[in-house]
Amino acid sequence: MANIHNKNYKLCFICSIAINYLLLVNLFMNENFEKNWTQNAVEEAEAVSSISCSGHGRAFLDGLIVHGKAICECNTCYGGTNCSKLLPHCMVDADSGDPIFLEPYWMKNAARSAVLISGWHRMSYEFSDGSLISKVLKEHIRNVHAHVGNAKTDGKYIIFGVGATHLLNAAVHSLSSYGSSTPTKVVASKPYYPVYKEQIEFFKSDNCKFIGDTTMWKNNDGSNVTYIELVTSPNNPDGQLKKAILQDQGQNVKTIHDLAYYWPHYTPILQPADEDLMIFTLSKFTGHGGSRFGWAIIKDEDVYKRMLTYIDMSTYGVSRETQLRVLKLLKVVLSGNENKNAIYEFGYNTMKNRWIRLTNVLSQSTYFSIQDLNPQYCSFSHQLRKPSPAFAWLKCDNVLGNIDCYDVLKTFNITGRAGSLFGGTDLNRYVRLSLVRSEDDFDLLLTKIKKLVDVESKDL
Repeated sequence: MANIHNKNYKLCFICSIAINYLLLVNLFMNENFEKNWTQNAVEEAEAVSSISCSGHGRAFLDGLIVHGKAICECNTCYGGTNCSKLLPHCMVDADSGDPIFLEPYWMKNAARSAVLISGWHRMSYEFSDGSLISKVLKEHIRNVHAHVGNAKTDGKYIIFGVGATHLLNAAVHSLSSYGSSTPTKVVASKPYYPVYKEQIEFFKSDNCKFIGDTTMWKNNDGSNVTYIELVTSPNNPDGQLKKAILQDQGQNVKTIHDLAYYWPHYTPILQPADEDLMIFTLSKFTGHGGSRFGWAIIKDEDVYKRMLTYIDMSTYGVSRETQLRVLKLLKVVLSGNENKNAIYEFGYNTMKNRWIRLTNVLSQSTYFSIQDLNPQYCSFSHQLRKPSPAFAWLKCDNVLGNIDCYDVLKTFNITGRAGSLFGGTDLNRYVRLSLVRSEDDFDLLLTKIKKLVDVESKDL
């Protein structure tokens, strides 16, 4: 019996050693996994970023795969497997406000701006405090505005939306009168951003109606009518700094300030905006239009709660992945690699250079002209600066006859945005040209405009 007990004891001892060994191996493997779980993701990202597209395109992790390899996505008017072929007779896209002009800045800051997201990153609908908004990101947004000096955020609420368009609709919805026999009238000063009108008409709300140009209602007796005035400053499309028109008329007016372009890239910062409801967007700030992120700064608590409800009901917040990426981008902006003004200097210098080149070409024309905005003192740069708007508001002279300026440019393979979309057919002598796209896009646009100017003496 003693021998049996000794054998069992030895067997148990050996089993214990084996189990402990397996546990140690498993622990080691888990620790090794935790330390290296990013390796595959890093290798994939590095492999795609190393693909050459001749400087006229990009390969992306989520792009098409051919023969096991990501392929190049070419810039407009370029083709071929590596985007090296310039396509003849191509229509130049100057319509879209896609802010790719900031891409070179982020490529120079590739390592600092990279985000690697684990498969288990914030899988819950909400943050641990039950909210849909990152408190850390919100604080970084306040810090950005404090540094630039373009908006006051102290004592105000901040909410996030899926881009500025989402927040604009949330704001209009929240400020509209409910239960009234007369819908709230929504106005904007011509030329105005077409989406204001398009969005309100698309959703067909009984509570509000877009009625056009603000100036038409300036002296109107609206004692029984509620107005929502949309103020875009700098204005899209002409870059003018705008102020509310109706708020001093003694009418029941609520104002939404769209400040998407109120950044040093595009305009002198005169003073911090201190309005009741202000909307900003990441796309025109950092260039990341595809991330679909914007924020509203709100003074009134009731308006804040109504907008928050709208966001909750329409999208249940902004994705955690988007908020993480935005947080990383703002950290880079605020640190600036020892220069906190780096992105603003890059943005301004790029836009200023484009405006100088475009102005020089059009100075040779008697038929075509663009807006000429006066320089103003910029509190951010502490310099007298001329605006460098995101868009050129091109005008075709009356000498060309009764023609649509959009059609004139289209015959020269330039697609802009028709002036009539910004407030009516009386603006058909204008075309909005986007200057914030890639360097390829701008170079091609300038080439086409040079050709336009060269032949303007002929019968167009």
